[in-house]
Amino acid sequence: MQQNVLIVEDDADIADLLRVHLNELDLGVDHLASGDLVMPQLTNQHYAIVILDIMLPEVDGLTLCREIKTRYPKISVIMMTSKSSEMDRIIGLEMGADDYICKPFSYREFQARVKAQLRHIKLLQEPQQQPTSSTTNPVVIGQLHIDPHYHELTLKQTPVDLTATEFDLVLFFARHPNQVFSRAQLLESVWGYDHLGYEHTVNSHINRIRNKFEQITEHAIIETVWGVGYKLNAKPLQQEMQ
Repeated sequence: MQQNVLIVEDDADIADLLRVHLNELDLGVDHLASGDLVMPQLTNQHYAIVILDIMLPEVDGLTLCREIKTRYPKISVIMMTSKSSEMDRIIGLEMGADDYICKPFSYREFQARVKAQLRHIKLLQEPQQQPTSSTTNPVVIGQLHIDPHYHELTLKQTPVDLTATEFDLVLFFARHPNQVFSRAQLLESVWGYDHLGYEHTVNSHINRIRNKFEQITEHAIIETVWGVGYKLNAKPLQQEMQ
């Protein structure tokens, strides 16, 4: 089944260019030029990805990102920002954006980011059959239980609601407990690309995961190793079993 993408961009030339690149990926594309039209459109049409410009007429992209992720958490949101607006990128990720891309960008980079989100979405849409591969076997570390096949994660027997990207990030850590990864390594391994300047994508996703885990346990599960990167600390998870 063809996946659909919604472009929200008030510059018609940029929107047309994005449409061409998305059509090359065999994706259906709709375009809106004003922010106030987005939520009614999402009510009437299903989209796998929404590509949002920050600066939009009527309703800005940051406000829309927060509203979309609140009402439709399984829709992937990719923000488009200028290279000079670092704060907008940070705020967008903190509001739940799955990724962002800086203008101007190459079509290869744009397509790589879209394909990375499609991979995450595919995991959620796979039919629930019996696992046939070691990659779908459950991962258990003490009180942390992850079922990749059914896309379920529990901590201390409490279900944790994660986005597709957050789930993939925790799963990657859990498959390599106590091993430290740089942000560049995580970008390449989880998102599927490695571009300088996109470290905030990793930071913001880890912050959101930490906030969700902190509601269940006081222990730090995803730790920062200063000057190096991040790791999943298995010790507190295993101690809680004792």
